[in-house]
Amino acid sequence: MNASYEWLKAFVPFDASPEQLRDMITAHTATVDELVPVRQDLAPIVVARVVEASRHPDSDHLWLTKVDDGGGELLEVVCGAPNVSAGKLYPFARVGVTIPTGMKMERRKIRGVVSNGMLCSAKELNLGIDGDGILELDVDVAPGTKLLSAMPVGDTRLVVDVGANRSDLHSHLGLARELSAVLGTPWRLPDIAGLPPAIAAPQQTKAHGSTAGVDIRLDPDAKARRYAACVIRGVKVGPSPGWLATRVESVGGRSINNVVDATNYVLHELGQPVHAFDLARLRGGIVVRRAKPGETIVTLDRLGRLLKPQHIVIADDQGAQAIAGVIGGLDSEVTDATTDVFIEVASFDPGATRNSRKLLGLATDASYRFERGVDPEGVALALDRVARIVMAVAGGTVDGAPVEVTGAAVPRPEITLRVTRVAKLLGEALSADACERLLRSAGFEITEVTDVIVRARTPSWRADVATEVDLIEELARFHGYDNFIAEIRPFRPTTTHDDPMWAAARRVRDAMVGLGYLEARPMPFVTGGDGTHVRVANPLSEDEAYLRTSVVESLARCAEYNLARRTGDIRLFEIGAVFHPSGQAMPHEHTHVGVVLMGRRRPVHFSDSQPPIIDEWDAKAAAEAALRAAYPGGQVALTPASGDRLWEIRAQGAVLGWVARLQLDAPVWAAPAFSIEFSLGRVPTAPAAPRGTHNYMEGSASQPAHAARYRPLPTMPPAEIDLALVVPNAVAAARVEEVIKAAGGETLEAVELFDQYVGPGIADGHRSLAWRLTFRHPERTLRDREVEGRRTQILRTLEEELHVRQRTT
Repeated sequence: MNASYEWLKAFVPFDASPEQLRDMITAHTATVDELVPVRQDLAPIVVARVVEASRHPDSDHLWLTKVDDGGGELLEVVCGAPNVSAGKLYPFARVGVTIPTGMKMERRKIRGVVSNGMLCSAKELNLGIDGDGILELDVDVAPGTKLLSAMPVGDTRLVVDVGANRSDLHSHLGLARELSAVLGTPWRLPDIAGLPPAIAAPQQTKAHGSTAGVDIRLDPDAKARRYAACVIRGVKVGPSPGWLATRVESVGGRSINNVVDATNYVLHELGQPVHAFDLARLRGGIVVRRAKPGETIVTLDRLGRLLKPQHIVIADDQGAQAIAGVIGGLDSEVTDATTDVFIEVASFDPGATRNSRKLLGLATDASYRFERGVDPEGVALALDRVARIVMAVAGGTVDGAPVEVTGAAVPRPEITLRVTRVAKLLGEALSADACERLLRSAGFEITEVTDVIVRARTPSWRADVATEVDLIEELARFHGYDNFIAEIRPFRPTTTHDDPMWAAARRVRDAMVGLGYLEARPMPFVTGGDGTHVRVANPLSEDEAYLRTSVVESLARCAEYNLARRTGDIRLFEIGAVFHPSGQAMPHEHTHVGVVLMGRRRPVHFSDSQPPIIDEWDAKAAAEAALRAAYPGGQVALTPASGDRLWEIRAQGAVLGWVARLQLDAPVWAAPAFSIEFSLGRVPTAPAAPRGTHNYMEGSASQPAHAARYRPLPTMPPAEIDLALVVPNAVAAARVEEVIKAAGGETLEAVELFDQYVGPGIADGHRSLAWRLTFRHPERTLRDREVEGRRTQILRTLEEELHVRQRTT
């Protein structure tokens, strides 16, 4: 949503700067993403001081001036304005600058004197119509200051990020209502010079009505909520006055003519799309209906369109003249020859408008608002506003009484707000009177107030408010989030456990981030087309029209994107959905964990200018860390594979995934790439500990399953021993480590594999592996004989179970 600072100020008087207004809207309503100065064509114009001014010797109307533009030396400028004076400040265009009228400044000789730039008039800067004299500035700034910084000569556009549920904020009126509630200042429609008195209130009829001899009918299948119209005769179509064109352009629009600009003005002011037809080009009455099979229309963008029965159209006796809620037709366009206009203001069904727009593949300002919901009770106000503006800028008079034809009614729910519920959700008590005051300021109709409840009916423009919690959100917004007490209070977590899949994903995410990996969130669309992928019925792009079967498919493209920009140290992971054909309308969907890693094992440091490159063992270690997080206590194992697949990830005889070499479209300097992918949530984990009665935080419920468990840091010294073992090649190091841990007892704190050796002294088919074992007792220092006893037990168990013995040479 683009909003004009000056336009909002005309709704609700305030003293806030654009920056302060941005912060206010962001704090209470919606995020303002950007502030854009509207008059960027004035950006190169600076403020300059005329130091000297004297008559040109060869002219009776030219002046020779010395100008200080802040550049450090005085510039000689020839000026033809009668009002130039020494000591005054004026807008100045330096050599090379193009002024808003399109003229580029050059050094040129005028009557024998070289002029270096130009002192500008209001007309030359498009700031007024006075072109006889230069624009004298009443500001206190240094020469060289940008004109836009020195004075408010241009509007400021606020780019507001409006959520899909807040359709009322797609207008200056919607934002003005919010500002009015925050500031406690009533809003009013901006004053317009020459605006005629209000037109007659439209006559309301059900399903059928007429105005100025034009019959209007709403077909029930069209689902139109309201349709108001009037006829204005005797208009003169032409250029818009400056104020109207400025308003339209301030929000990024383009001035077309006075009648069309009036409709666009109301669109942005009230959030109500308006359309004007050339009455002379309509034949018979107006009907809002579904399109007929094979019906066509040429729309305002001059494209012929074949309509379908899903389209809602506004038609006369000859056929469709507009696509309801989306775009008008070329046959009834308002042109310079138009003298009588038929103006419609309607409220169409959001779903029907969305279907029409999607079938057309066309999005407009009108469809954007109708899809999100237009205030059905604001139709009469918008009709009055646009009719009066048209008469003010194009002349004419309203013929007869306007009409408002109603269709399906939109109910306004009445919601009961409990004061106790407010205190419970917000953590701070608000009295019933305070709740009433805040809700009234936001436009809610209060129907009942007691000490314990407030009953409120939602405004017609707030379709997003439907339940008690929605009202509480309104209270929080207008009370001000910054006004709540900033303190940590006791809380009681829910008795409902987290979904196991969500909890597993959270553990994996924490583990991978802790290892230095970055989480990617790519879209699940890929090139596909090989028969194994599911095609999307309505793809965003034909280049990626299929759903992925592997998370690594997406991460590989991310890696290639980085490599193309000479970034070769890559550690990415994603937890996302993959899709496989099911033979039915919907594919099978599963959640997978994917990892891609390549490049240097650690960052470059002055003490280590060439760190080692990531290899398959790093990939295996990353896979083990992710699996431990995903399946704590689950029986998951990595078994050697063949080809590019280095290890398969297995559980209960089934393959969950793999660790593999990854083939990328990579430059020659890139290091080898590795990938990990496995299914999430398919292996039972260790059973959760029974729920106890220990309160781990004051005021909390019993400790939930999977809660973090804490133990004190060790204070006793460790005892470390190294074991060098001769291990058959057929025995995995992981299996040896399992036996060491089982035989090491409770005092075995850590087991670390730190060396591998193959060569002289080691029999064929064997390898030497060395582990460092750390023993520690939590309460006392271990004795040497205790450690030696554990060492002996470990060696005996290894030899009995795995035929692994200690290396002696």
